Amino acid sequence: PQKPEPVTIHGETWHDSYAWMGSLSDAAAMRHMDVHMEAEEKYAEACLAAAGADRLARKLQLEMASRLASDACTPPARWGPWLYYRRADEGKQYPVLCRRSAALHGEFVSYSDPSAGFDFTAGKRIEQKLVDYNKEAERFGGYSYEELSEVSPDHRFIAYTMYDKDKDSFTLMIRDLVTGTLCDKPRADRVSNISWAMDGKALVYIVTNEDRRPYSIIGSNKDDILMLEEPDENIYLNIRHTKDFRFITLNVFSDTHSKVYLIRASDPLSRMTLVWEGESQVHCIVEHHHGHLYLFTDAAREGVCVNSHYLMQCDVESPGPKSWKNVFLEEPGIILEDVDFCNTHMVLILRQGRKLRLCSVNLPLPENIQVPAHLSDFHPLDLPLPDHVCQILSGPNYDYYSSTMRFTISSPVMPDAVVDYNLLNGKWQIVQQQNMLHERTKVLYGNAFASSAGKLSSDGADLSSEDLGDCDWNELSEYYACEYYDVPSKDGVLVPLTLVYSRKHKQEGNPGLLHGHGAYGEILDKRWRSELKSLLDRGWVIAYADVRGGGGYGKEWHWDGARTKKMNSIYDFVSCGEFLLEKGIIQENKLAGWGYSAGGLLVASAINTRPDLFRAAVLKVPFLDVCNTLLHPILPLTAIDYEEFGFPVDHEEFLSIKKYSPYDNIQKDVPYPAVFVTSSFNTRFGVWEAAKWVAKVRELTQYDPERPVILNLTTDVVEESKYLETKELATETAFLIKMVNNT
Repeated sequence: PQKPEPVTIHGETWHDSYAWMGSLSDAAAMRHMDVHMEAEEKYAEACLAAAGADRLARKLQLEMASRLASDACTPPARWGPWLYYRRADEGKQYPVLCRRSAALHGEFVSYSDPSAGFDFTAGKRIEQKLVDYNKEAERFGGYSYEELSEVSPDHRFIAYTMYDKDKDSFTLMIRDLVTGTLCDKPRADRVSNISWAMDGKALVYIVTNEDRRPYSIIGSNKDDILMLEEPDENIYLNIRHTKDFRFITLNVFSDTHSKVYLIRASDPLSRMTLVWEGESQVHCIVEHHHGHLYLFTDAAREGVCVNSHYLMQCDVESPGPKSWKNVFLEEPGIILEDVDFCNTHMVLILRQGRKLRLCSVNLPLPENIQVPAHLSDFHPLDLPLPDHVCQILSGPNYDYYSSTMRFTISSPVMPDAVVDYNLLNGKWQIVQQQNMLHERTKVLYGNAFASSAGKLSSDGADLSSEDLGDCDWNELSEYYACEYYDVPSKDGVLVPLTLVYSRKHKQEGNPGLLHGHGAYGEILDKRWRSELKSLLDRGWVIAYADVRGGGGYGKEWHWDGARTKKMNSIYDFVSCGEFLLEKGIIQENKLAGWGYSAGGLLVASAINTRPDLFRAAVLKVPFLDVCNTLLHPILPLTAIDYEEFGFPVDHEEFLSIKKYSPYDNIQKDVPYPAVFVTSSFNTRFGVWEAAKWVAKVRELTQYDPERPVILNLTTDVVEESKYLETKELATETAFLIKMVNNT
């Protein structure tokens, strides 16, 4: 039913017919919403069955499940005398956090089964179970969802936070790893950050208020001591320890400034030292190495905005906002994406256009080189990478004193590879690779899989050795092609477009799926994903549009697709879709769109702009009712959300929001593509956003039974499992295939 409610701002009034769907405090409206959601569920089942998508989904689920990574264990991470890893017991829903001594029978340690073995001297199993998350689920109402966990530097305790559904917050607990028992205190709710101090004898943690704002810091050894409480509603606190555990850094963010304070971990109650301050909404991480502080930030330099992150250095004995010096001279076209430290090296992740680079620099920096200097002056060692790398993530790298560092290397044509690099000589080894096919089909992955997987999981690998050997990159480029294009947008700006397709199944008139995100400066996820193989092997082209608003091309690229410039993101996405059809890469009437969260906003806005361009779309937990949500947030929004999408109290920004908001720009009496919208009751952009948009599209647009608009409710985040995830992906994929291929 429609129950129009007036909304007035800037002298403009409009009526929201479906506002009742978000009236959480109205019991009658919520009872109606329950009935409505049940009807949506039945309608979704009926539409999928009518198209034959339900049968196809069952077939696809079996396909996808057989490809899912069957790794029962994470690759062991060395830290001091221990190897830490999480593994799954057969038949159990949740993993177990374990460790074993690295020194004990090191030659038998296997990446795939580190628990194997027996200590005949002590007469007991090698493995020590630290936290069994199945038992945690029994304590927390059947759910086991951990947000934070930190082992103390003396390896005696673990502090971790578990989601408590009854309290709708994360509860902090400390477990003694020697006895296996929970400590009496501290026990606290609504904990957002934790850091160990005094070599594991004390814990510092941050508590949030009712509005989820991190506002107070508490230090605890025998008793809880309030270190700082911030009453200002606009100020947020965040802590982290430096990798050597010498300091805890306190980041203070507000809508006017950002500050970083240094706390000595050996005496956390001593005076905090202000080491850096800058403008609001900047990223800043401070590390310590041998008497020097390093600051990785994207803050303005001397009042001038910068386009990317940079690295600064100062002396720990004389820190202060004016003490910092740049480490590297700026080089045009080179973006510093991330930096990681160990005792002997720093490792830099650099981007030059589409190309990524991973290189190590010896520490401490040579005294004969005056900073800032060119990167080449420090004689960096380039670490080997495969072709088509789209993302490099630094691993946990807990062990500050190890010269072996772990990174996850991603590519559109290679399953994610967890790689250990020996920084002393540049040698490397794949220790685990996601989504390996079963033994019977391993030929798809070439010879590298046969050699490296056999070596790592069967013969075992000596984790105590730092002398890693080289192996072949286990990529799929022999079977799947990766191509790059620069597509002119509406204003002439070139938008990077990446295509992936099967060499065997590519032909004229392929169907295609265009992915986009374009918000928060986040990099579009272009990693190889096993579920996409079901589309690739059916002749689909998978395309990724790196539209403005997203990340990877500097801050200017991000801000050129945010707030009053948000339409640029949408024009970029539409231009990429038009390019795919004009060039014949994808057949007319066979283009589909895919977007997650803020990417759902992008795809839905693109559909409003050019409904004829797309045949189908999948919107996952999308942000669709932008104007109403920013004006009257039902769930708390952060300052970053307003920075990204605009402040509707500002007239110019309000007009911009009204222009791109998917809910407010649905075209009347026009045929729309088939759309599959997934949402959940436990999502940041509430289920009412999706429900309102779906109802309004059905109300205004031309009805076509061949192009249904479906709302599919998914499980809560805390209930996620591989089975449910695969089921959901199979349903989405079946919907796309039936809607696009059956035209």
